[in-house]
Amino acid sequence: MSELLMEILEATMVLCFGISWPLSIVKSYRARTAKGKSLLFLLFIFTGYVAGIAWKMILLAETGEIKWPTYFYFLNLIMVGTDIVMYFRNKRLDAKNETK
Repeated sequence: MSELLMEILEATMVLCFGISWPLSIVKSYRARTAKGKSLLFLLFIFTGYVAGIAWKMILLAETGEIKWPTYFYFLNLIMVGTDIVMYFRNKRLDAKNETK
């Protein structure tokens, strides 16, 4: 299989996984509650992207080049990280609302 095709397939996979994160972030921001969110799920996804980036860095060390789909791993990691921040923000808002 050609290297370009493999990169296109990888980028498609990572992009498809990443499409939902902006929507999730907006929903978290608007909902102002952590109810229905799973921190464990978010941490597993975050860890998966970290592992994917580590794999890409190993390839970079071996080959001296970084493949363009790697940038999508970083983008998704940032979005999942943002959703994790929204989770903690919303947990704080939940606690504040419970004391009222």
